[in-house]
Amino acid sequence: MVRLVGLSCFIGDDPPREITRTNLVVVEGGIATTGALDMTGCIMIGASRHNMPDQICFLESPVSTASLQLASASREGVDFFPAIDKLWSKYREKHLSGLANKENLLGFCFMKLFVCEWKPLIMLMMSSLGRYIWDKLGDKQGTKVCCYLSEMGSSRSRRALAFMFLYCLACPLSQSLVNGFRKVRGVNLGGWLVVERWIKPSLFDEIPNGDMLDGTQVQFKSVTLQKYVSAANGGGMNVTVDRDIPSWWETFKIWRVSENMFQFRCFGGQFLTSRSEGNVILATADIPTVSETYIVERNNTKVHIKLLSGNYLQATEDYQLKTDYDGEPGWDDNAATFEMVIYANNLHGDFQLANGYGQDKAREILMNHRRTFVTAEDFSFLSEHGINTVRIPVGWWIVQDPDPPAPFIGGTLAALDRAFSWAEVYNIRCIIDLHAAPGSQNGMEHSASRDGSVNWPSAEYVTQSLDVIEFLSARYADNPSLLGIELLNEPSAAAVPIDILVSYYKSGYQIVRSYSSTAYVIVCQRIGNADPMELYEANIGDTNVVVDVHYYNLFDAYFVDLNPLQNMQFIYNSRVPQLQALNNANGPLVFIGEWVNEWNVTNASRMEYQIFGSTQLEVYGTASFGWSYWTLKSEEKHWDFEWSIKNKYLVLNNSWKNGLSSCTALAVTFWAIILAFYGSLLL
Repeated sequence: MVRLVGLSCFIGDDPPREITRTNLVVVEGGIATTGALDMTGCIMIGASRHNMPDQICFLESPVSTASLQLASASREGVDFFPAIDKLWSKYREKHLSGLANKENLLGFCFMKLFVCEWKPLIMLMMSSLGRYIWDKLGDKQGTKVCCYLSEMGSSRSRRALAFMFLYCLACPLSQSLVNGFRKVRGVNLGGWLVVERWIKPSLFDEIPNGDMLDGTQVQFKSVTLQKYVSAANGGGMNVTVDRDIPSWWETFKIWRVSENMFQFRCFGGQFLTSRSEGNVILATADIPTVSETYIVERNNTKVHIKLLSGNYLQATEDYQLKTDYDGEPGWDDNAATFEMVIYANNLHGDFQLANGYGQDKAREILMNHRRTFVTAEDFSFLSEHGINTVRIPVGWWIVQDPDPPAPFIGGTLAALDRAFSWAEVYNIRCIIDLHAAPGSQNGMEHSASRDGSVNWPSAEYVTQSLDVIEFLSARYADNPSLLGIELLNEPSAAAVPIDILVSYYKSGYQIVRSYSSTAYVIVCQRIGNADPMELYEANIGDTNVVVDVHYYNLFDAYFVDLNPLQNMQFIYNSRVPQLQALNNANGPLVFIGEWVNEWNVTNASRMEYQIFGSTQLEVYGTASFGWSYWTLKSEEKHWDFEWSIKNKYLVLNNSWKNGLSSCTALAVTFWAIILAFYGSLLL
C-alpha cells in the first residue's frame, strides 16, 4: 500500500466513483511514470498518460492483496511529490484563496455537506476538525467516512449532521489517546548516553592500538611451525601449537589492560596463564591477574608476546607454547614470532571506548560528546516535525553517577536530567530505556559488553538491574515528562531464559508501581526469533504494561536479496498479521520501539525510500502504543532521522496529526459543536 503522504483533499465526482485498481501516473519534467498499484482504503489519483492528474478518487472497499511495482523510471529518481504539490497548488488557487493547508480531506466533505460553496474562514475551521477526526479514525475508516459524508452532501441530510455531531463528541475519548496521552510517535536518542561506534565513529579515532579493544577476537599462527595456537576444548586444559585450520579453539578474546598489555580469554571462559610448572602456557585461569597479563609488541601483522617479567612466549618443536625464549627475538622467522589474525572486531561500546582511552582522555571525549550530540535544538526539531516522545537508552552505571565503577565515565545522569528539562519545554514525553544491563543481556556493544559474553541472567546482575529501575523510578516518577520506563532492551533468546526474564519483569513492574500508578512499564521481547506473545501470556502486571517489539528489514539472511516490492510485501504479509494478533490480545499495549527506513536494497531511489518509509509508518502506526524511530542521529545517513526528514527520504504525516493534548481535544470538540449547530441552521 502506498500512502500519498501530505495529500488529503476531496475533489471530484459527487458521489466519488468507485475504483478497485488504477495506475499511478506522475508527470515530472514531461516524463510519465506509471506503476501498477493496488490500494486498500487509500486516496487514489487517476490520470491519462500524458496529462497532469486532475481527479481525486476513493476506494470504498478494501482490496485483499496490496502490491506495488515501481516502473523503471522511478529508479532514476522521479519523485511524485513535486507533481502532487503542483496538483494541490492548482486546486488551492481555484478554491482556497491562498490557504496553504494540505490536510483538508474531511474539511472538504464538511464544506460540501453544509454550505456547498467555498468560504475560506469556515474552510479553515472545518479542515482543522477534519484533520483531527482523520487522525482518530486512521486512513481506512477515514476514507469510508469521507465517502459517506460526500454522498450525504447533496441532500445535506440531518442523518449525516447527527453522525458528525456525535462522532465529534466521541473523538477526544478515542483510542488514539492512551490514558490521556496520544499515541507515541517517537525517536530514539541512540548513541548518546550509551555509545555505539557505528553511530559516531569519530569517538574512537584517537585510541592507540584501536584494533585491539576489549572483545576483539584474535588468532596466533607460529611463523616457524605454520601452526595455530590452540586451547583444547576451548579452554580448561593445555595449550598447543598444532592446528592447521583455526576454529573457535584457536580464537581468543582480548581483555585490554593498557595500550600494549592484554589478557587472552578462551571461548570456554578461561584465560591463558603462565602459572604452571615447566614454563608451559595453559588455559586454566578463571580470573585474570598479573600471571595472565601479556605485553604485545607489533610489527604490522607480526607480534611478540611476553610476560611482564620479560620472558617471551615461543612455539617449541614439540608443539607447546612456552615462556622460555632465550634473548631478544627479531622479526625474522623465529620461534617467538607469530602472525596475529584479527578474526572479529565488532564490539565498540562504552567499555571499549573508556578502557581504550583510559579514564582521563575518555572523560574528555565523552563529556564533550554528551554536551553536543543531543541538544535543546534537537528537541525543537523533533517537536516541529510532530515527534511527541523520545526513547532514551541508558547504561546501568548511571545509578552510581557521577563516579561509576571503572572503566565507565560519569555524567550520564546530568545529561538525562537535561533531556527531561528540554522535553518539558517542547511538550515531549520521555521513555527511559535500560539499554545496557550489568553483565550484558545480549553480548552486543550497545549493552556495554566487554567481550560478547552474556552474564546478565545471574542473580547478582538481575538484582543490580532492579536497583537501577528503582533509582530511575524514584528520581523521575513525579516528573511530568516521564511517560514510561523500559526494564530491559533486547535480551537474547539464546542466553536469557524466559522464566528468569519474566520474574525480573514482574519485579520491575512492582518497583515502578511503588513510585507511580500511571507510568508505563515497558518490557522488551527477546531477540533471536522469540515470539513476543510469550510476554502476553506471562501476566506481568495489571495496568499500563507495554510490550516492545523491534522491526528491521535487516540483520537476517532472509532480507539480503529482497527488492523493494518484496520488502514491502514482507511488512504486509508478516508484520501486519503479527501486529493485529498483538493488538487483539487481551494484555499489554504494543510498541514498535525500534525501526528504521533502511534495507539491503542497493542504489534505491529517494522515491523508493519514501514509499518504504510510508509503508512502515502505515503499518507500525496501527500499534496500540505507537512507534519510535532508530535513531535521531547517525553517520549512516538513512538511520539518521534528522537527515532523512530534511532530505525527504522519510516523509511523515503532517505534524498537526501528531496528536493533541486533552485540553486541545476538548477545544476541538467545542468547535465541532458550534459548527454542527451552524450546519443545522442551513438544513
